[in-house]
Amino acid sequence: MTPAEPDTEDTLDLTLPPEFLALLAARDAPSGGQDPGSRSAADAGLVGDIERWAWADTAAGAFRLVPVDGVRDLALVSRWMNDPVVAEFWELAGDPAVTERHLDAQLGGDGRSIPCLGLLDGIPMSYWEVYRADLDPLARYYPARPQDTGVHLLIGGPADRGRGLGSILIKAVADLILDHRPGCGRVVSEPDLRNTPSVAAFLAAGFRLSAEADLPGKRAALMIRDRAVRHLL
Repeated sequence: MTPAEPDTEDTLDLTLPPEFLALLAARDAPSGGQDPGSRSAADAGLVGDIERWAWADTAAGAFRLVPVDGVRDLALVSRWMNDPVVAEFWELAGDPAVTERHLDAQLGGDGRSIPCLGLLDGIPMSYWEVYRADLDPLARYYPARPQDTGVHLLIGGPADRGRGLGSILIKAVADLILDHRPGCGRVVSEPDLRNTPSVAAFLAAGFRLSAEADLPGKRAALMIRDRAVRHLL
C-alpha cells in the first residue's frame, strides 16, 4: 500500500499535549457528580475506560477485558510470550524484563494503547491491546479514519487454541469497542499474513481483508470490521 504523505507521517508519533488530553477528559467526563479528576488521561477518551466496559455474553462463556496491572500480571503475560506459537509472531520471548518493557511503554504512555487481560468466566486466558489505530504508526500504511480502533491479541494457553475461541472473542471485543466508543466507525487489525489461524479467526468474526500491507518486520493482512454492517454479520 502507498504510505501517507511525509507531512502526515511526521505527526503520528508526537506526544499529545496536556491541553488536548484535558479537552478529551472534559468531553468524556460522566454526568452525575463524578469528579473528572478521578479519571486518568488514559481513561478519558483516547481509547476509553475499559475497566468500566460491560461483560460480553458469548457462546464460550462470560468474557471481559481488564486493563493489565504491570506488577500483578507480568509473570503471566511473560509466560504466554514465551510460548513458541506466540513468540513466533509477537517476538517478545525472553526473561520477564522483555515483556515488562513492552507493557511499560503502553502503561506509561498517553493512553492511545491499553494492554488488557481477557477473562473468560473469570479466568485470565488471553492478552489484548486495544489501541487508537488513527494515532498509531499503522496509519501510515492504510487510509486511516478518525477514531479507528485497533486490536492485537494472543490466546494464552495451548488448550484454548484451535477450537474456535479466537473468532468468538474477536467478535466480542469488536462489539465491545463499537458499543463503548460511539465515535469509532471501524475496528481494525493487522495480523501477520503468515499467521493463517489468526487471519481466519478475524474473517470468521466478521472482519474483511481490506488489503495487504508491508509493515516494519512483517507483511500484514489489514482486517477491518465496519460499524455499518455489524448487525448483518
